[in-house]
Amino acid sequence: QVQLVESGGGLVQAGGSLRLSCAASGLTFRNYVMGWFRQAPGKAREFVSTISWGGGNTEYADSLKGRSTISRDNAKNTVYLHMNMLKPEDTAVYYCAARRARIGVRPSEYEYWGQGTQVTVSS
Repeated sequence: QVQLVESGGGLVQAGGSLRLSCAASGLTFRNYVMGWFRQAPGKAREFVSTISWGGGNTEYADSLKGRSTISRDNAKNTVYLHMNMLKPEDTAVYYCAARRARIGVRPSEYEYWGQGTQVTVSS
């Protein structure tokens, strides 16, 4: 059974930083592209970032480009999202997701999802 468990969310002031983690089990982690998405209340789930199997290829949403870094540790079956200079509009539930094949930016392309971790940025 595949499980993705996010952690690291919380309440932070604008301008602050957070590092989200997603621990995976039940799959051969190194064979999966990993992605981060977020969903704010009343809005659709949106792409944040994605990373290829070996970590050599990454993509970021324009809204977080330059303020975030995605990375992975295949030995620990974990993917990370480090976010800096957080803004109130970054407030959302952040989800990690896994898929085979190439990196993708659409939620529908991902097979497995975590339960999410809440990030709240106060002004």
